[in-house]
Amino acid sequence: MQAVIAPPAVPVGKIKSFGPFGPKYEVGRALRQLDDGDWMIEVTMIETGEKAEYRWTHLTDDPEAY
Repeated sequence: MQAVIAPPAVPVGKIKSFGPFGPKYEVGRALRQLDDGDWMIEVTMIETGEKAEYRWTHLTDDPEAY
């Protein structure tokens, strides 16, 4: 049985970019925990409105966009 772990404090609504020059996205809610302990976070692409899932550990490395 896997222990229930609270999701990370996700900065919902914050605008970030994929790396220093990548497209911008808006951070959404935590979706589910992965087997390796990471979390999948919902993100919305600013330019297209497309929703995607993105790893929490990658999201925390991405810069804030303005």
